[in-house]
Amino acid sequence: MFILSSFTDLVIIDPQDFSKPTVDALEDQINTKYANKVVYNIGLCICLWDILKVSEGMVGHGSGSAHVNVEFRLVVFRPFKGEVLTGRISSSTAHGIKVRTDFFDEIFVPHRLLFEGTTFDGKEQVWIWNNDGQEFYMDKNELIRFRIEEEQFVDQLPIPPHLKNDEASLHKKPPYSLTASCQQAGMGLLQWWLDDEGEGEEQE
Repeated sequence: MFILSSFTDLVIIDPQDFSKPTVDALEDQINTKYANKVVYNIGLCICLWDILKVSEGMVGHGSGSAHVNVEFRLVVFRPFKGEVLTGRISSSTAHGIKVRTDFFDEIFVPHRLLFEGTTFDGKEQVWIWNNDGQEFYMDKNELIRFRIEEEQFVDQLPIPPHLKNDEASLHKKPPYSLTASCQQAGMGLLQWWLDDEGEGEEQE
């Protein structure tokens, strides 16, 4: 689920931060720039892990800021295909189920990747798995176990200010999203399998 990715970047330390230890100032700037941001074809950056190499700072003309080349590693959220994760159902539509974790909410289980015999109740806005005459409801906010099937990165181009309220810009695809499935034994709501597994543990 989490990997370490190496980066090289030019980090700018402003004069007001010169009183901080250099490592602390660099850490603050790196986390401000990368934490909770998606890097194309890398994943969702969580936080700085460590700093590998730091160049001598060069003071820029005019601003007085120090420019430092830094090599560092970040903790990145990027689950591999086939990895099994746990989250909560955030919403359901006739197209499938939207799932979230504590820090990521672009996970989607399309209806074609749900258990055979699963149907959608449009009135209740809930998916129901019909298994041997029993109905298992996939209610909102319930813990659900799923398997990662594919990932999608979308390069986010800047939007001109005059188009920011345009309908197309309001429905842009997220920069990073995951497609998951619930078609194998043990998948789906955790409470379905408690009798077989004992007490389930939340793994968000």
